[in-house]
Amino acid sequence: MKFSGVRSLTLVSVAVAAVVLAACGKKDAASDATVIKIGHVGPVSGAIAHLGKDNENGARMAIEELNAAGLKIGDKAVKFELLAEDDAADPKQGTAAAQKLVDAKVNGVIGHLNSGTTIPASQIYNTAGIPQISPSATNPKYTRQGYTGAFRVVADDVHLGGTLGKYAVETLKGKNIAVIDDRTAYGQGVAEEFKKGATAAGGTIVGHEFTTDKASDFNSILTTLKAKKPDVVFFGGMDAVAGPMLRQMKSLGIEAKFLGGDGICTSELAKLAGDAMKDESVFCAEAGGVEGEQKAGMDKFRTDFKAKFNADVQVYAPYVYDAVKVMATAMVTAGSADPAKYLPALKAINYKGVTGNIAFDEKGDIKNGALTLYTYKGGERSQLAVVR
Repeated sequence: MKFSGVRSLTLVSVAVAAVVLAACGKKDAASDATVIKIGHVGPVSGAIAHLGKDNENGARMAIEELNAAGLKIGDKAVKFELLAEDDAADPKQGTAAAQKLVDAKVNGVIGHLNSGTTIPASQIYNTAGIPQISPSATNPKYTRQGYTGAFRVVADDVHLGGTLGKYAVETLKGKNIAVIDDRTAYGQGVAEEFKKGATAAGGTIVGHEFTTDKASDFNSILTTLKAKKPDVVFFGGMDAVAGPMLRQMKSLGIEAKFLGGDGICTSELAKLAGDAMKDESVFCAEAGGVEGEQKAGMDKFRTDFKAKFNADVQVYAPYVYDAVKVMATAMVTAGSADPAKYLPALKAINYKGVTGNIAFDEKGDIKNGALTLYTYKGGERSQLAVVR
């Protein structure tokens, strides 16, 4: 009986200790550090889960490095905690994920990956007063809603689509140009900007067809476009759709050059397209890019990333990584992780990252954003040029 009483007392003590620890809220019991919650949202399920996981891994790498550095904000030791959510590239799931992070009282958010999820989620973060940095959403609308806490670290579709349109006509000598988009905020946006750029450069848009981001059969729209004899086909959408589309273009005998934005500009595209991708037949642009002495930092990041996750960088992991570091730097500068207090420091940031120099204009867009043009050779991406 005496033994049982001691055991009961021990159990009560453990229970009380658990309550006390829970009551500490933002304190990390192991280190007595203040916990700072950084939210990340991307599609880690569904057809482009490889891209979402790439982004999430970039965030995890940054968080681990921040914690290893033993940062202080003000005079307080801090521990960064990543709260990762899946939006499956679906706007409804994206807003649900956003609300979940708001309810968890995150100090800031990195994401989302897609424009179609980033834009509706941004309203929720704005209402809650939580800063958001997108590492990859390129639709111009995102930073044109008047939200003071919305930022992005890559160039937008006006730059990306327009540059590709000009490239299609002036460099690839495209005259009859067909356009397909997946009707998402990203796909439609980049396709429209591509059309403007191509038309301004003297190209002729011979047709514009539509699909969805979940489609797998394109024979109808491709047959329609084949009759118009295009020498360039531009697709506004993601690699999960572009791969099968390239296979069906080959089976229909369409020999046109294939162009797309950052959504197709992945190492995975060659696997998805298989033998339908001839050397120098597919061209794309990634929003972002480094050159010269900055290239060494990016090369090191890619090597470290591969060693850590046993996976190559798909597209935007380094931009997520930099976005996390930028947000943390703003907090350190402000001496506070309170969104209202570090937001002015975030607006004024001037940060040298692995993706280049990061500073924001009055809308929250990156200043002097770069683009990197690629083609594919031997199933691998091959860089053509970095343009601004």
